[in-house]
Amino acid sequence: MAIVVVDVALKPEILDPQGRAVMGALGRLGLTDVAEVRQGKQFVLTIDGEVDDAKLDLINEIALTLLSNPVIEDFTVQVRP
Repeated sequence: MAIVVVDVALKPEILDPQGRAVMGALGRLGLTDVAEVRQGKQFVLTIDGEVDDAKLDLINEIALTLLSNPVIEDFTVQVRP
């Protein structure tokens, strides 16, 4: 069994109003030295069996077409044992 984590985040050039709102709230709560906050989403897939190259290619394709919007988001895929 393996865990595959897909992290999806807005591309750096895309404005992030939710991140800005969180940054403002952090300042009001006393954490004033935060330079930037970016929001994202995470998908954790529990896979039966091993994650070979073919399965990893399929997961990357799914991340590109289903889990993210490639126009405005980037993603990373990490396999954990």
